[in-house]
Amino acid sequence: MTRYVALLRGINVGGNKKVPMAQLRELLQGLGYTDVATLLQSGNAVFTAKEKSPAKVVKQLETAIAQEFGFEVSVVIRTRDELAEVIKANPLPGAEDAPSKFLVTFLSDVPEKKRLEQMDPAAYLPDEFRVVGREIYARFPNGIGNSKLATVLGGPRLGVTPTARNWSTVTKLLELADR
Repeated sequence: MTRYVALLRGINVGGNKKVPMAQLRELLQGLGYTDVATLLQSGNAVFTAKEKSPAKVVKQLETAIAQEFGFEVSVVIRTRDELAEVIKANPLPGAEDAPSKFLVTFLSDVPEKKRLEQMDPAAYLPDEFRVVGREIYARFPNGIGNSKLATVLGGPRLGVTPTARNWSTVTKLLELADR
C-alpha cells in the first residue's frame, strides 16, 4: 500500500472548474482508495492505494475526474515519502518565516535542461528560485500577486505540468499524509 498526495491543477479558481472536496473524496473512495482526506478547496488530496505506479494513479484520477465533472484536470502526484523529501530538500532557508510568500511548484516531470537554462534568475529579482529534481522552490519577498516569476512557473514555458502550493500547504499535506 502506498500513501499518495494528489495535487489537482487549476480547480476552484475564479469560479472555474468547480470540484467540491466532498465529491472528490467520494470519487477517490469509489476508485478503491482508502484513508482519503482533502485539504483546503484547491485540490489537495491524500489517500492510500494498492497501485504502486504513480503514473497509473495519475491516469486513473484524470480519467475519473473528467468523467465525473465533465472537464479535464491535470494531476501531479507525489508519494508521502517523496513529499517528506521535498520538505527536507528545500534549498532556500526561511520558508517557515513567511510561508505565504514561499511556493513549491510541483512538476509532472523533470524539465529539459535547455528550458531551465533559458530562465535567468537575475530577470526575476528580488524573487528567487531553485530547481531540485521535479520541484521548483521560490521565494517572493514582495508577494506572489504581481510576480513575473510566478507567472512563468505556472505556465507552459517549462514543457511539463506545473502546480504550486505555498509552504504552509506543503507542510500541512505531509501532516495529513502522516495521520
